[in-house]
Amino acid sequence: MPSIIPPVPVPLSGLAPILHPEINTIVLGSFPGAASLQAQRYYAHPRNQFWALLGAVLGEALTDLPYEARLERMLSHRIGLWDALAACEREGSLDAAIRRPQANDHLLLKDLCPQLRRVCFNGKAAGRYAPVYADAGYDVLVLPSSSPANAQLSFAAKLALWHAINR
Repeated sequence: MPSIIPPVPVPLSGLAPILHPEINTIVLGSFPGAASLQAQRYYAHPRNQFWALLGAVLGEALTDLPYEARLERMLSHRIGLWDALAACEREGSLDAAIRRPQANDHLLLKDLCPQLRRVCFNGKAAGRYAPVYADAGYDVLVLPSSSPANAQLSFAAKLALWHAINR
C-alpha cells in the first residue's frame, strides 16, 4: 500500500509596509489573513473592524473610502501600518495557526521613520513583539484585536481602548 505524504507547507510572505518618514505612530498586526493576502491589502476581510476602529479614532470615515484613500488619510495623521511578521507558514487566517514565524526587521524603522515614537500592536499575537520594540526605545501599546475572531469585546469596548493611539 502506498504511503501518503502530507503536503509541505508553503511559506507565506506578508505585505509591504505603509510608511512615510514623518509618521510618529505605527500599527502592527501579526500577519495578514487569507483575504488580505489575496487582495494584497491590509485588513481586507469585510468583518475585520480595523478600518472602522481607526476611522473612529481619527474622526475619519475610512470605511467609506477606497483603499488607497484610506492609506492616504491614515498617513496624513502620521500613522503607518505594517505587521510584526514578514513571513510564516499558516493554514487559514487564525494567528493560532501561525508556524515558523519570521519577524520583520524592526531596525529598519529607525532609518525609514526617524520621527516614529509609538508602536501599537493590533492584538495579543502581534503584541508578543512589544518587548523588542520597547527595547529599541519605542513607546508600545497592545490593543485588542480588530479581527472578527476576537468577539470577546464589543466594538465600543475595543474603540475605548483604541483611542489610546492618539494619547
